[in-house]
Amino acid sequence: MAQVPEGGGGGGGRHQKKRAKKASTHIDMTPMVDLAFLLLTFFILTTTMYKPSTLQMTYPVPPPPGSPPPPPTKLENAVTLLLTKSDQIFYYFGQFYPAGNKDGKPPTALSRTDFSEVRKLLVERNKETIAKLNDLARQFNDKKITEEEYTARRKELTGSKENLKAIIKTDPDAKYRNMIDMVDEMDISGIGSYGVMDSLKRDEQALLNIEKANL
Repeated sequence: MAQVPEGGGGGGGRHQKKRAKKASTHIDMTPMVDLAFLLLTFFILTTTMYKPSTLQMTYPVPPPPGSPPPPPTKLENAVTLLLTKSDQIFYYFGQFYPAGNKDGKPPTALSRTDFSEVRKLLVERNKETIAKLNDLARQFNDKKITEEEYTARRKELTGSKENLKAIIKTDPDAKYRNMIDMVDEMDISGIGSYGVMDSLKRDEQALLNIEKANL
């Protein structure tokens, strides 16, 4: 039974209330810290670190000082791609001949395309090599040849003299991304021999400026 304490000294009784003791709140954070470290360790061990991709470019070795200039290269089986503004591409095949050239050749005319059609153009012009590359890929997928043989034979096919060559040139209005995209198209189209230049010949630039005025 509950008892009511009585006041001493003959005085009247008074009710005395007992206050409940408040327990202090304590949360054990150890399991949460352990879980956080486990998750951190898991993501560190399973995450692939980002490696910046770079474009490997090989430039020809300059001739020694005082040596005579090399003879001009004949571009018989080559396409020159001129990259300019609005993601547009102008191109011509073979050697460039300005108007009134000393060889008496007809002046070169530029054709126009863009990145949605340039792959079709290159593949059609290089369809024999593409067919050989597809056959080589089937042999590799069927495990008839090793990876080393596939790599060596692919390099031989794309670098042969009969294969289409390409020269990529950019004018000041072209975007850097356009040049990167065009280099990717070289590999897709089976073109193993190509060069990149950041300037055009004076006659090429003059002809390109005329075409750009109609864009």
